[in-house]
Amino acid sequence: MVKQIHDQSSRKPRKVELRPSDFISIFWRSSFEQASWNYERMQNLGFAYIMSPAIKRLYPNKSDRISAMKRHLLFFNTSPIMQSLVTGVVLSMEEQRANGGDVDDTEINAVKTAMMGPLGGIGDPLWSGTVRPVLSAFAASLVIGGFGIYGPILFFVAWNCARLLFRYEAQKIGYQNGTDIINFFNTGILKTVTKATSIFGMFMMGVIVARWVKVNFSITDQLAEQVTKLSGHFFGKLIGSGMTAIAAIGLTLICIWLIRRQISPIWIIIGLFMIGIIGYASGILSIQAFLV
Repeated sequence: MVKQIHDQSSRKPRKVELRPSDFISIFWRSSFEQASWNYERMQNLGFAYIMSPAIKRLYPNKSDRISAMKRHLLFFNTSPIMQSLVTGVVLSMEEQRANGGDVDDTEINAVKTAMMGPLGGIGDPLWSGTVRPVLSAFAASLVIGGFGIYGPILFFVAWNCARLLFRYEAQKIGYQNGTDIINFFNTGILKTVTKATSIFGMFMMGVIVARWVKVNFSITDQLAEQVTKLSGHFFGKLIGSGMTAIAAIGLTLICIWLIRRQISPIWIIIGLFMIGIIGYASGILSIQAFLV
């Protein structure tokens, strides 16, 4: 009787779980989701590469591993840093499936599809439109202020600490909450966060334009000098800075208009270089146009 019970317990399937080392490996791989980006399925190869440690752990059978890898070779594309949240949820689903849960291929891919759109909408304005430009502006200000190499070093450290910390926490939150996290997308909070992030990003771009973009005409300098002689330094500086600011805003709006007309940013940069060189050579622009 004892032997029979022992045989039955030995035949009971053992629960398969991901180990801490698997999560660490997946976390480090998450930075390479765009390494094999392609026009057909975009980030699919990168996502499959990220998931491979979990697939090896959860599916001992070779055919099951092949099926799992194929499952993650379908189309996938979202904001790169936000991808870790999707990874965490999918890890939870794969673990359930490996332990006999009622989770099929269609459900896993449906969850990925449902998450990648909203996360792309919030991730791009948050990371590419706000965090990175703000850190870049601060680092560049340090360089201009005489801190030299410390500016780029600060940017490198701050940017990577921010994105890696977010990736780690997002992967953990996604795994712990599983598909329940999708309910968050059905609330109005996500839209509010997206809108607030976009507004803050545009605000910071305005600050950067006011701080960095300088367009000084020679006639503006001459006019400011005359006003200073007649009305004092305050009014002379007000006239000079006011006309410079108007020119900077106008130049920025023209660049935005060109980008919306599908003009390559490279050509816009080349055009600005040419305008600056020709403008200074002809005496229309003063040398201050090139200084911040």
